[in-house]
Amino acid sequence: MENKNLSVFPMGEKNDAYAQYFIGQSYLCPLSREQVGIANVTFEPGCRNNWHIHHAKTGGGQILLVTAGRGYYQEWGQPARELHPGDVVNIPAGVKHWHGAAPDSWFAHLAVEVPGEETSNEWLGPVSDADYGKLK
Repeated sequence: MENKNLSVFPMGEKNDAYAQYFIGQSYLCPLSREQVGIANVTFEPGCRNNWHIHHAKTGGGQILLVTAGRGYYQEWGQPARELHPGDVVNIPAGVKHWHGAAPDSWFAHLAVEVPGEETSNEWLGPVSDADYGKLK
């Protein structure tokens, strides 16, 4: 499958450093490491990250700015939300969630790290094929 960079931001390289936390292939391009961390994350069709939690003593969390394709965001215990370019997802610290591409679409978002004290990321188990397969 050929790479499809539908975003105005660079697609970056294969996200090998975090591959163990993804099902499918993702790409990562850090855009800012100063003041606020921002990265362009691109997902091939069907790619999604594992459930995870952004922890912080104060502040923290993540903001997703959808730039291309069609994808999903889901918080634990809630229905998945379909995402399209222009959508914004505010994820407070402490919320268990996942995000990724729809089965039939490339997907890209800017991941903005919300500044906070004592921030960390806890990676959990994968989104099951059965649960992901229920999405259209």
